[in-house]
Amino acid sequence: MNPSEQHLKRIQDKLRQLLKQHSVLQKENNRLKEDLQNAQQKIAGQQKNVDELRQQVSILKVSTGESDNYRMSEADKKEFEKRINGYLKEIDRCIALLGE
Repeated sequence: MNPSEQHLKRIQDKLRQLLKQHSVLQKENNRLKEDLQNAQQKIAGQQKNVDELRQQVSILKVSTGESDNYRMSEADKKEFEKRINGYLKEIDRCIALLGE
């Protein structure tokens, strides 16, 4: 084999190695993207649970008479009223959809 053929063979070997490495990195990248998406979905679900639990705690505090110890500020009262009104609108919307 002459030197140029040897040089060409080395280049081809290196190209094959790079293509294999690229394939491995693509698979790892896809796996990491899936892991990230799963983690983000899990975080979103946990955040939703936290929000729901906070709402339940505030409702329980008001409904159990802890309002003596837990006085709602005007902003809290408005937020609570806004939340209740939102629930009522959602219930009304569901009833309307059932009636169709």
